Amino acid sequence: MKINFFGTWIDDQNEKRQLAQVNSFIQSNQPHYITYSNVRVVVTARKDKELMEAINQADISSPDGKPLEIVARLKGLKDFRRCAGPDMMLAILEESEKRGYTNYFYGSTRDTLDKLKDNLLKRYPKLKILKMYSPPFRPLTTEEEKVIIDEFNTLSPDLIWIALGAPKQEKWMFQVRKRLTRGTMLGVGAAFDFHAHTLKRAPRWMQQWGLEWFFRLISEPRRLFKQYLVTNTLFFWYLLKYGVKISE
Repeated sequence: MKINFFGTWIDDQNEKRQLAQVNSFIQSNQPHYITYSNVRVVVTARKDKELMEAINQADISSPDGKPLEIVARLKGLKDFRRCAGPDMMLAILEESEKRGYTNYFYGSTRDTLDKLKDNLLKRYPKLKILKMYSPPFRPLTTEEEKVIIDEFNTLSPDLIWIALGAPKQEKWMFQVRKRLTRGTMLGVGAAFDFHAHTLKRAPRWMQQWGLEWFFRLISEPRRLFKQYLVTNTLFFWYLLKYGVKISE
């Protein structure tokens, strides 16, 4: 079951369902990728057709934003739950430790990756980390991208965690998927920073009430005020104008 937000299809998800799907992906020995979309992403995708296609072609288009959950449940999808990237990252890594899956972390800064590794191994001592790589903060050359893809295929990780930020990570996963021999990519964005404790996440009660965006806004008002004002307003305008559609 999927719900269409203005052209972008988001899967009917909950944690148990997503864990089962990830296990199935890994056992298939085929390449897959998962996107995590919030209000800002689905609003951006309305005009960015490349982003929309990347999300719609994903093996799982996971609902990252609480408003998406609220709308879906009001439309009758009673089991639909927000499955945010930072939360699912921990749930899947716990599963990874239990099942002995291998992990590759791609994105963010070297400092963040070092702190992330320390924190994850404290939490999951038996977690198998093949490598953590911080790519340059610029478009990769053709040769640089080839080296990365070749390394993915040589190391053959079960899970490839991508933190390039939206919409870059969604488009990148969509572009490189066909060049992978196996492995499930997960575009989790700021989750690296949250779990490295280099960026503070909203308290749980704010997350449950759909106020995580407000926490980030008051944390970075100059950078995020215009972004949230525009995207949140457009989200409700699009709801009134286009509504949402549900499909099997």
